[in-house]
Amino acid sequence: MEKEFPELGLQRLECTEMSWVESFVYHNEFRDGESLDILLTRKPNFHIGSFKVKSDYVEEPIPEDALEGMLGMLYEEAMGRGWIALYPSGGKLNEISESSIPFPHRAGNLYNIRYYVDWDEEAGNITASKIHMSWIRKLYDYMTPYVSKNPRATYFNFRDLEIGMDNIEGDTTSTYNNIAQASIWGTKYFKNNFYKLVHVKTRVDPTNFFTDEQSIPPLLSR
Repeated sequence: MEKEFPELGLQRLECTEMSWVESFVYHNEFRDGESLDILLTRKPNFHIGSFKVKSDYVEEPIPEDALEGMLGMLYEEAMGRGWIALYPSGGKLNEISESSIPFPHRAGNLYNIRYYVDWDEEAGNITASKIHMSWIRKLYDYMTPYVSKNPRATYFNFRDLEIGMDNIEGDTTSTYNNIAQASIWGTKYFKNNFYKLVHVKTRVDPTNFFTDEQSIPPLLSR
């Protein structure tokens, strides 16, 4: 940090070294010093509320004025809690072929951006949801010129149903075999690995028993 970002003035005493699992506890808002046994419970000890997440991958440096515009939009989300997080790529990620495992976002990506908003919502208050959803969609549209294209990639762990959904419409017994439709979101998450996953799905689950709004479909289903 002293070498790359000396202007931050970060001091060693301001940093805390911990194991990966300890950092998981820390970043998931558990109390400082909480036992790792807290991870064994299946119920969160904090209120989640309503939220929406979208994400992008950045392949070219974003102009400074565009970054200022992006951060300035946080002030427009006055009623909830808007976050923008940057997750850097590089290092070991660049050494692994994008076709070796399903996760394809390797060399060529500078970082991933997560756009996030959450809010406390009273039952039946649809207006609040519309306001927050409108804000994050506006932010996502604003970033279009500065992020990956063809496809506009996104991170699978930040699931976003707005980039496309299948046509099951809640009926998990339906036969679903529209590869073209599924590729709309599948290539955003997995790039060309999506088609390899279709072949895996066909061998492992040919009847499409395991399905959701953004499933990997089998080639043949009966």
